[in-house]
Amino acid sequence: MLFLLAALPVYAIGWRITEIDFGTLLGSANKVQPLVTGLLQPALLRREVELGGDKVQFQVPCAPNPPPLPPAAHGPTITPGASCGVVGESLTLVGTGFPPNTPVQLWWINPIGAQSRVRVNGSYEPIVTAAEGNFTAQLTIPQAVPLGVSEKPVFHTIEARYVARVGGWHLTETFWLVVYRMLETIAQALMATFVGSILAAAISFFGARNLMAVSSLTRGLYYVARGIMNILRSIEPLIMAIVFVVWVGLGPFAGVLALIVHTIAALGKLYSEAIESIEPGPIEAIRATGANQIQTIVYAVIPQVLPPWIAFTVYRWDINVRMSTIIGFVGGGGIGFLLAQWIRLTDFRSAGAAIWAIAVVVAVLDYLSARVRERVI
Repeated sequence: MLFLLAALPVYAIGWRITEIDFGTLLGSANKVQPLVTGLLQPALLRREVELGGDKVQFQVPCAPNPPPLPPAAHGPTITPGASCGVVGESLTLVGTGFPPNTPVQLWWINPIGAQSRVRVNGSYEPIVTAAEGNFTAQLTIPQAVPLGVSEKPVFHTIEARYVARVGGWHLTETFWLVVYRMLETIAQALMATFVGSILAAAISFFGARNLMAVSSLTRGLYYVARGIMNILRSIEPLIMAIVFVVWVGLGPFAGVLALIVHTIAALGKLYSEAIESIEPGPIEAIRATGANQIQTIVYAVIPQVLPPWIAFTVYRWDINVRMSTIIGFVGGGGIGFLLAQWIRLTDFRSAGAAIWAIAVVVAVLDYLSARVRERVI
């Protein structure tokens, strides 16, 4: 109880320093809505789209001899109720031959090519065609030419545009990019784990107290090895990735190097602790036969530590896959590199595809590594 009372000021100070504000968390929830939408609608599948429409000339104001209405045509066609009119008048527009149940946008294009949406039935919302592909719209002729410029009859253009989805679903280019970068991420983790585990195994023998307590020289090597591993473990892989990106440039090689260095330190510590926890009997028995240090390691140490080493290595590969997704944010290659770009470009649907891929791959690898550890240990 006294401990909790004494800890209250510490928590109060920590609350102020970290600027915890749940009001902002709840009040700014709308800012994350695009990202949540992207997660729920990842850009993995697409359908082919058909762009189409029709346009018709319309005279404003009417000339003494108004032009005739255009003849009927096949395909998507729009027909105005008149061939000319004045600003502010109501105009009926009939569309035929459009795809059924498809949104159609109406645009007004003035003589110099300036485009503007047309308000239909008092709204800028698209018109949805009927099941037969027809629609009827009531619009007001807009003031598309500045007042006082010219009052002579000129031709404007009314255009109806639609985007119709046709055909079946297809895998998007984003899907294949995500697959390639995800394979690159797994390969980064695999190479880093392979190289790092070999080097960690070599340094772990120097970091095991029970093997290095033979002489003052070996004890010195023990402290040096432990110091190197502690220093490397204290540096985050993200920082190492920045260093190697400056060193070797952008790309997966920089990410692999960063993961290798951190893997050496992390696995080296786990390996050496596994060596320190082995049964001393086999070591003493091998040494009693006059075996040297290398023979002692080969015949008394490695057979005991091999199962936990394999489990540690598989688990480290799982960790390296997760880390490689993060170091990509600083140019270390992999899926993280793409994810950072898509977030900066606010392409949240593509970012959602990458996040789902990361989640699925990490979950599968976590399951596989757990099964391997169960069989080995």
